[in-house]
Amino acid sequence: MTDIPAFTPVHLLTGFLGSGKTTLLKRLLTDPALSDTAVLINEFGEVGLDHHLVERIDDTMVLLQSGCVCCTVRGELADALRELHSKRERGLVPPFARVIIESTGLADPFPVLSTLKSDPVLRHHFRVGSVVTTVDAVNGQLQLDTYMESNRQAAIADRIVITKTDLCDVAPDTLITRLRQLNPDAICHIATPHGPDAETLFADGAVHRSAQLQSASGFYCDAPAALQTADGAVHRSAISSFVIVVDEQIDWTGFGVWLTMLLNRHGDRVLRVKGILNLSGEERPVAVHGVQHLVHPPVHMDAWPFNERASRIVFIVDGLDANLLKRSFNAFALAGKVEAHPQPEAAAQARNAQSP
Repeated sequence: MTDIPAFTPVHLLTGFLGSGKTTLLKRLLTDPALSDTAVLINEFGEVGLDHHLVERIDDTMVLLQSGCVCCTVRGELADALRELHSKRERGLVPPFARVIIESTGLADPFPVLSTLKSDPVLRHHFRVGSVVTTVDAVNGQLQLDTYMESNRQAAIADRIVITKTDLCDVAPDTLITRLRQLNPDAICHIATPHGPDAETLFADGAVHRSAQLQSASGFYCDAPAALQTADGAVHRSAISSFVIVVDEQIDWTGFGVWLTMLLNRHGDRVLRVKGILNLSGEERPVAVHGVQHLVHPPVHMDAWPFNERASRIVFIVDGLDANLLKRSFNAFALAGKVEAHPQPEAAAQARNAQSP
């Protein structure tokens, strides 16, 4: 019997056109780990599900051999999610413990995620899970050079799956390095005929990886690098990453006010924020994580991953100036005690950014 969580996690599978997300999803749908999963896709035909079908529930839903409920989205995503929830409550579909949404290749991921927060019904029954982005090893560099959507899909990801490496003459090391510059904290996987598996990509709690820290500070980007195009030129994109380092303890209330104001004003341009905080009155570190306007509940970590107890807050932003963010943080949270380490070109890329 599937245990239905109080807030069902909604995972997003995204990636640019032709990057292999449908191929990945088709393989994942045969994984027993997804037997208690509802999957929302654009059209059944695109995924080639015929040989996996058990029965048709109605004209928009089918039951797969794996036990998944697979639905086509015809119209608004919110409507599809509300219908799924209603049918689960009435016993018209098998109970499901998670939802996976495959977005279109040209979609900015955030409107999908924001649906969960903006809809008054959905936010009481669903929560944001992991964002998995597929990147084509053959065309990924060119797509990152050319299309802003490709950059935003990679920057917002919790996990990145590199596809089509079997079609490349060289290892995708350069592409992986570039993706880590764009999103230093994402975990990269190489797609194979058998992996990564569903449990790896969509395990509950995958967003909060506090116990799997990557560097001395807990993040990949201790020294953020400048974004470049495939030929080494400065990228025209205004997406950049930087780290704010705070040696003194932070007041939780002041930090909350500052972050709330920042995301209310510029949430669509704050692609990701993640931090380990040394809070006044707290012995253990507290991990915070947000994607644009959405902020996950803070997590109390078991222990500090390093000797010094400095707070570190990592930002991936689109067209915002690190120095302006530092000053606003200083004004609301620390009264002059913050040090920022931006990318060298961050200020030049975002001279027109407004202070939050």
